[in-house]
Amino acid sequence: MWLRFVDGRPVSAVTSAFLAWCAQQAQAQGKRAVLLIWDNASWHDSRIVRTWLRTHNPQVTQTGQGVRLLACSLPITSPWLHPSEPTWLHPSEPTWLHSKKRVVEPTRLLAADDLAERVCATLGCPHHPHLVAPQTAAPTALVAKQAAPAKRPSNKAA
Repeated sequence: MWLRFVDGRPVSAVTSAFLAWCAQQAQAQGKRAVLLIWDNASWHDSRIVRTWLRTHNPQVTQTGQGVRLLACSLPITSPWLHPSEPTWLHPSEPTWLHSKKRVVEPTRLLAADDLAERVCATLGCPHHPHLVAPQTAAPTALVAKQAAPAKRPSNKAA
């Protein structure tokens, strides 16, 4: 299992960086293909990520170099297939599947590094350096909207 944490929001650019890292890890292990099982987070199914995969996989096939990445999404509303989702056996208390309770500290919030260490220890995977979300400028539409003052209706009689 490969697990990476993100400093910042998990956006499409971070997901693309994660995919490139997965391909490198798999190639170092002599793998030819990797099956990715994803939940339905928007950054997993974004246009940027789909385009990255549609570009990467044919290139691997044509050159015979690298690792193909096959993304499969979990069905929507299927928490029993996702190890970090709660199932509600009793209306007042969630029962966490697998080992999520081992990484929860009910008396205090955990620092990000403490949480990452616990998750990795529980799942038995190494704690790799965090991926960093790129710092981007405000969206163009927002910048344009802020730059142009709103026009007020004229009080002149027609």
